[in-house]
Amino acid sequence: MMKIKTLLIALFTVYGSLIAPMSAQDKKLFTLEDLNYGGNNYANLRPQNMWLTWWGEKLIETDVETCSIIDTKTGKKTRLFTLDDINKWAGSNDETYVRHLMNATFPYPDKSIVALGNKKAFILLDFEAKKIVWQDSISGQEANDWNPISRATAYVEDHQLFVVDGEGNKHQLSTDGSREIVYGQSVHRNEFGIRKGTFWSPKGNRLAFYRMDQSMVADYPQVDIFPREASYEPDKYPMTGMTSHQVTVGVYDVNTDKTVYLQAGDPTDRYFTNIAWSPDEQTVYMFELNRKQNDCRLVSYDATTGAKIAELYRETSDKYVEPQHPIQFLPWDDTKFIMQSQKDGYNHLYLFDQSGKELKQITSGKWVVLDVVGFNTKTKSVLILSNEAYPMNSNLFSVNIHNGDRRMMGKGIGVAQSAQPSVSGQMVALKLSSFNKPRMIDVINTNGWGKVTELLDAEDPWKDYQQPIYTSGYITAADGVTDLYFRMVKPHDFDPNKKYPTVIYVYGGPHAHNVDASWHYASRSWETYMAQKGYIVFILDNRGSENRGRDFEQATFHQLGQIEMQDQMMGVEYLKKQPYVDMDRLGVHGWSFGGFMTISLMLNYPDVFKVGVAGGPVIDWKWYEVMYGERYMGTPQENPEGYAKSSLIDKAKNLKGKLQIITGYNDNTVVPQHCLSFLDACIKAGTQPDFFAYPGEEHNMRGHASVHLHERITQYFEDYLK
Repeated sequence: MMKIKTLLIALFTVYGSLIAPMSAQDKKLFTLEDLNYGGNNYANLRPQNMWLTWWGEKLIETDVETCSIIDTKTGKKTRLFTLDDINKWAGSNDETYVRHLMNATFPYPDKSIVALGNKKAFILLDFEAKKIVWQDSISGQEANDWNPISRATAYVEDHQLFVVDGEGNKHQLSTDGSREIVYGQSVHRNEFGIRKGTFWSPKGNRLAFYRMDQSMVADYPQVDIFPREASYEPDKYPMTGMTSHQVTVGVYDVNTDKTVYLQAGDPTDRYFTNIAWSPDEQTVYMFELNRKQNDCRLVSYDATTGAKIAELYRETSDKYVEPQHPIQFLPWDDTKFIMQSQKDGYNHLYLFDQSGKELKQITSGKWVVLDVVGFNTKTKSVLILSNEAYPMNSNLFSVNIHNGDRRMMGKGIGVAQSAQPSVSGQMVALKLSSFNKPRMIDVINTNGWGKVTELLDAEDPWKDYQQPIYTSGYITAADGVTDLYFRMVKPHDFDPNKKYPTVIYVYGGPHAHNVDASWHYASRSWETYMAQKGYIVFILDNRGSENRGRDFEQATFHQLGQIEMQDQMMGVEYLKKQPYVDMDRLGVHGWSFGGFMTISLMLNYPDVFKVGVAGGPVIDWKWYEVMYGERYMGTPQENPEGYAKSSLIDKAKNLKGKLQIITGYNDNTVVPQHCLSFLDACIKAGTQPDFFAYPGEEHNMRGHASVHLHERITQYFEDYLK
C-alpha cells in the first residue's frame, strides 16, 4: 500500500497562481534579449542553480572555480579544492588549462580522484596526492565514451570506430566507415530511447556498438548556400513507406582485440534498441522490434560468440509497442532485472529473472513511472519519479522490491528537474520547481520517510520585472470523459471587463507536454513576452501527448491531427465562455508537430482562427521519416485514408486568415519539401500564405537567430491580430 503525506499533496492547487499582478510603475519590461535562450541577457534571468555530483556518499558542489563537499545533514559547505589548485597540480599551460570545474566528476567512491577535461586530454587527478594519475589524449573526438573501471575509451574519427585501452593502446574496430556505413553513433534517428551508439559492459572489458548501413536509403538534397558556389550536402532520410537502413550490433573484446556480431538474423525492416549488459559481462540484451512496431521482443545474446541465447519476453499490440528503456539488473541480485512496460495501460515496473520469467509487477495504478532514478541498496528499493500524486506532478518515490511498499520522498510538490542518487542510493540530490517556485534543491535521505535537507530555495529572478498572471486548470476532452490540463497567461494588468486578443500555443504531439506543475506551470518565455504586449495566451495538452498512459497517447493512432484538433477545439469552446477573450481576434502558433497543428486548425476551422504562425510544420506524413511516422500512421500504402485525412495539401484552398510559415532552410527533421509543397498547393489554389526561411538553420533556430525568430512571430500577431 502506498504511504503518502496527504498534507504535501494538498499544497498543489489546480486553479490560480499565488503570483499577484505586478505594478507597472516600478517594474522593468522584458525584451526578447531577456527571455529568449539566445538572448544577450537570458543567462542573468535564469533561476539560481547549483551543479552537484556525488563522490560515493559525499555530495560535491562543482562550481566554476571551486569544488566543495556539502554536509547532507546541515547543508554546510567545505572547500575541497579550487580551479587554481587543479591547474597548479596538473602543471597546466595555455593549451592544457582546465577552464572550469562545473563538469568535474568523482568516478571512484573510495579514491580521492577527480575526472576533468581540457582541450588536449581527459585527466584523472588525485587531489590528495596533488598530481595527475592518468590521462588520455583523445579529448574532443566524436562520440567519446569512457569506462571508469577499465579506463578504455571508444570514439569515432573520420567515420571509423576506435577504442583506446587504459594503457593508451589504440585499436581500430572498423575500416569501411563512411557517410553510408555509420559506426558507434545513434541509429534509427534517435527513436526508441536511443541517444548514442556505444555501450560499455559494467567493467569496461567489452563494448557493444551499432553499425548502421544506410547506403540503400535515399538522399534528401540539402544545400549549403554559404560558399561562393552553393554545395550539395545530402542527408540520408528514410521516408514513410520507403526503404530504411539496416542496423547490426557488434561486440568488441578489449582483452582479445576481437569483434563478433550478434546473430540477430536479417536486419531488414527491424529495429534494435535499448542495449544492456549482464553484471558479469557475458550476456548482451536488447529489444527487437518489427517495422510495424507492434511486435517487441527482449532477446539475450552470448557476448563471446554473438549467438542468440533466448527470447525472454514478447509484447504485441494492435497499435504499437514502444520500448524506451533498457532492462536494469538489481544491484544486490545479479539474477533479477527490472523491465519497464505500458502493457497494463500505464508505464510500470516489472521484475524478471534471467530466464525471462516474470516474477511480479512492482508498480501499478492509473499513473505513469516517468523515470527510474536508481536503487537504494540498503532498503532494497527502487527509486522512481512518477506522477502518482497528480498528473501534472513529477515526484520522487521509493518502492520496496520485496513488498511493493511505496513512499513519497521529499516535499511532494511540483516537478522534479533532476534526481541524482548517491552510490548506495540512500541519498538523492533533487532539483525541482513548483508553480510559484523557480527552483528548489534538496538532499533527501531515502531511508524511512525521506528526511529533507534544503540546499537552495531560489528567489524569483524576475522579481524586478513586470510579470504576467499565470493560471492553470482543466477542461473535458472531446470524448466527454478525459481531463485535459491547460495553462493561461494574462497581462499583468488584466482587466476582466476588457476583451483581449488571444493566441493558442499548441504542440499536441507524442513524447511532449506543455503544461505541468513547475514554475509558471511550465510557461514558455515567449508567452510572457506576448502577455506583456497585451495578449492572452492559452495552452492545452490534448490527447496524444505524453505522461497520461497508453490509451491517452494512442488515441491518435493512424489519424494524426484529428483527435488533437477535436480536443483543441474544446479549448476554443472554453475560451468562448470567457468574457475577456475576443473571439474575433483568435490566433494560433506552434512549431514542428505544433506547426502541423497550427495549419491544420487554420484550414479545418478557417472561420475561427484569424492569424496563425506555423514553424517547421509537417504538411503530409508521407514526407516524414520512417520510425516516427510509421509508428503513428503506418505506411501510406496500408493507411491511405489516414494519410489523406491528415494531409494539408488538398486543404490549401481553405485558407482564409493570415498564415505565416517559417522553416529552417536546412531542416533535416521536417525537410523543406513539406513547406515548399504546401506553398505550391496554395499557389494552385489561389490562397496567400506568407513564408520565411532561415538559411543554414535546421529544425530549431540556434543562438541569436532564435531571438530574431521570436520577434518575427510576435510582429506577425502585432500586425494582423491586434
